[in-house]
Amino acid sequence: MDKIYIKDLEIYAFHGVNEEEKNMGQRFLISIDLFLNLREAGQTDNLDATVNYAELCHAVEKEFKKEKYDLIEKSAEALANYILLNYSMVEGVKVLVKKPWAPIGKPVDYAAVEVERFWHKAYIGLGSNMGDKEDNLKKALEYMNNDKCTVKKVSSMYGTKPVGYLEQDDFLNCAAEIRTLLTPEELVRFMLSIEKDLKRERVIRWGPRTIDLDVLLYEDKITASEEIIIPHPRMHERLFVLKPLCDIAPYVMHPILNRRIIDLEQELSKTQKL
Repeated sequence: MDKIYIKDLEIYAFHGVNEEEKNMGQRFLISIDLFLNLREAGQTDNLDATVNYAELCHAVEKEFKKEKYDLIEKSAEALANYILLNYSMVEGVKVLVKKPWAPIGKPVDYAAVEVERFWHKAYIGLGSNMGDKEDNLKKALEYMNNDKCTVKKVSSMYGTKPVGYLEQDDFLNCAAEIRTLLTPEELVRFMLSIEKDLKRERVIRWGPRTIDLDVLLYEDKITASEEIIIPHPRMHERLFVLKPLCDIAPYVMHPILNRRIIDLEQELSKTQKL
């Protein structure tokens, strides 16, 4: 991916654990790498097709001085989030915050923190079989839109039969593509918080629920943490997952099975019905 570099932008600000640092302030040096596509700017020579790094430097200085943080880790995280949220063509950013006057009591050039943050694409499966099912799905999608997530695509809604525990009403299912700054673990926690807000109760395994939100895919990542398994371990066995997902991501590859979603859906459709 193409890059824009800004090296050692000097800003006088008031970050630090010690009260003196917050009262008197000190010098910081900030370096930024922007990851984006510069092909159009290179072909057209048009400033609107890139990031104006002069404007960015002024904006970064204003943002960096807006609050007082104890840790430069926090300042770097805040700057990375600010850039990603306010410069839409930027796909990722690396922020290096140097602190030359850090109160260490030893001769060093500087103390520094570097963070690298990117937008990520993920796919969410949604289901509901209690109350107003369609409204539950729509509310969950609304909750997903915030400063760390954006819903980019939504499938059609499909009525489906329950799986596992059969003594319950039919489900309404759909799938959504989101763009997110959250890690997989943060994303699953966010989905659980939406379920809680929409009054989901976990009484019977695979039982009735106002809303069910599953992280199906997160780019091509394969994880097996205690919090989240990606890709979803049973997604390839469930037509109520593959059918809506096929609406919005038919040619996305399952990272373990190495097969396209549309191929998995067509094969499962031979033996399974919604």
